[in-house]
Amino acid sequence: MVDSTADVSLSTLESSLYDNVQTLLRETSSHMASQKGVLRWSLQKKLEADPSSRVSLISLLVKELDKMQGSIHKMRSYTHVIPVLHTLYYVVIKSGDMIPTSVYQTVYECLMKLLILPSPYSAVALSVLRNIKMEMTTPGSLYQRKVTAEQNLKNDYFTVQEKVFVFADPAVFSASLEAALRAHLEPSSFLRDAPTMEKNVVLRVLQTGLGTTCHISRLTQALEALGEHMAKTYFEEVVLAVEKSVEHGAGGRAHYLNKLQDIYRDILTASKEERTKIDGGSVCSTAMPFPEINFLLWREEEDLWNLLANFAMSSCSNTTSVDEEERNKKNSAQSEGSDFDVTVQSPVKSNVPAFIQRNAYKNKILADTLSLMREKMDTFPGSSPVHEEDRGRYTARVVVMGDDRVLGRLSRAYHSIRERESKHLILTNKLNLRFYYIPVTDVDPSLSSPDSPCQGEGRLSLASLLGRVDPWYNSNVNSLGAAISKLAGKTDRSKSRQNFFLLDTLCYYLRCGTQSVNLPLYSVKMTRPSSDACPEVEEVFVSHLEADIPEFRHLKENVSHRSFHRPKKPTAVVFGAVISVSFTKISLSRRELAKEDAPMTYGVVITSGEDHLTVRFKSVNPIYNTTIKTQNISIKALEHRTLSVCLDKDSRRTYTGVQRVEISPCLDAGCSRRSSFSVLHDQELLFSKYLDKVLSLQIKTFTGVTL
Repeated sequence: MVDSTADVSLSTLESSLYDNVQTLLRETSSHMASQKGVLRWSLQKKLEADPSSRVSLISLLVKELDKMQGSIHKMRSYTHVIPVLHTLYYVVIKSGDMIPTSVYQTVYECLMKLLILPSPYSAVALSVLRNIKMEMTTPGSLYQRKVTAEQNLKNDYFTVQEKVFVFADPAVFSASLEAALRAHLEPSSFLRDAPTMEKNVVLRVLQTGLGTTCHISRLTQALEALGEHMAKTYFEEVVLAVEKSVEHGAGGRAHYLNKLQDIYRDILTASKEERTKIDGGSVCSTAMPFPEINFLLWREEEDLWNLLANFAMSSCSNTTSVDEEERNKKNSAQSEGSDFDVTVQSPVKSNVPAFIQRNAYKNKILADTLSLMREKMDTFPGSSPVHEEDRGRYTARVVVMGDDRVLGRLSRAYHSIRERESKHLILTNKLNLRFYYIPVTDVDPSLSSPDSPCQGEGRLSLASLLGRVDPWYNSNVNSLGAAISKLAGKTDRSKSRQNFFLLDTLCYYLRCGTQSVNLPLYSVKMTRPSSDACPEVEEVFVSHLEADIPEFRHLKENVSHRSFHRPKKPTAVVFGAVISVSFTKISLSRRELAKEDAPMTYGVVITSGEDHLTVRFKSVNPIYNTTIKTQNISIKALEHRTLSVCLDKDSRRTYTGVQRVEISPCLDAGCSRRSSFSVLHDQELLFSKYLDKVLSLQIKTFTGVTL
């Protein structure tokens, strides 16, 4: 619970900030969605306009955390912990002024107390704590690292790079909505001048590290007087100083500040601007620059793979194309694998003993398998994103916009990526792959066919699920859907471009959405008559599967109108068709019981839950309207009938003429290959037994949870 009584001793500024924070926290608990996200954005703009208020806000947020710790154990309420933690982190990362060490020490001690909270709250507290500790020992490091990575500023000491890809579902985005959204995202590509960005980094780090001893106006003029080559040199020196200080920890703080002082003095000397008046220059803006956003309509599934592969290959020093690298890896694997086939003779005899080549091949498989397993662990809730650059130097942030259908498409594409990676590593050792989701409703109902078996169900079920498990996500991300949908009706583009609410909120989500909500994927095997050109189809879904019998689709319409019209007494009773069902039932005691049944039904609706599927059989007769919970189920149409199957409410993924549907948890190809586990060492094999081998779609949120 939040104390509604303000301290009477607060100053006018602190009183205003206190009211803002209290309103923000009340909004998190509210079910009203009209203004959600705007209050956080307004507070962010207030801090940019008055940077001196940052220390006051930090102290205020720490007091709120202290109050919460006293009430948490009584009320067991953690709702407000996440908003305060992320607000605290964002204030620190965007702060352009030196924050006193005493304030950092108070923050550090407060966060240490939060580590006793249950997961995932302790994981978020730990992530914020690590960042605060790094900023406390190396002021300016968070800003320098984030901007250097987002802007892809080349240097020799911090080589982390990031790319942001926004995929919009064309089934949701009309031409006018696409154009309006592009207009709002365009500022992310403006003013992308590397030398200017490098000067801003130097200015910001020196200002944050040196505080009042850094005359910001004089330094601004000095940097403007420097040539690009000289400015680049000082940028490299600042990055090197930051990285050395981060490496040495608290013991390197004094040396780091001395180094910043030397750089500051050298810049003034080199530019010959020592006599410039202190108030003669312009003050640098405290706002962080926008990352470059690559926006496209997701028309082809291969678009995701191609963009990620091109980004991965562009990070390599050579110019080998993705296709060439894949061919080289296949040829290498074939040549290495030929030692196992006695019928294949190599045209060139190798002087390397066969057992050494076999061991090298096994070690390569082992290394690839462990890379895939580590990649899965890195995205598991509770893992720290702070040190993700230790595994790979490049991060691809993929944002999908749409409803359940776009998440279904993302699931399918991600499953395909893991399948490819299990055979030949292309992305895993080069990229950290991060997924983000902004729900947007269908703005044009005519885009969906009324005859589709997927009609009648809400298409934002996963967005609602994410909002329930993470109220801060619900406040800041779920609320964007309505704002985006209204963009198409705006005519004053020049005015709308000045409103950076959408862009600022997207950047906030990308920077603070560090925890994953794992949405498990389910494998679907559909069998058609053997005479069919494609008798078996294997697919995946993440939220929804609906199967109906086309001959009895009219029964569904009759049931939906039953409450409005009293039906006439039928001359013949038709409940549907008989289908054969075999499943493993999950009982209340969590025991699995094998069951077989043959219900009379006209359709089946299957939705994903926390760790199971909910299966609802639809029939005119209430006796057959049953619901079961299971993880594995097989459904077979009888009486020479077939099923029409729709995945993730997407009419574009509808399969007709299906005789049998078999559903089970989708195994991660990177963690379930027998050939890979056969070469694991004893310790890795033991560890692999405890690794969840079900493939999950990891959507980044602010809280994170395993479903």
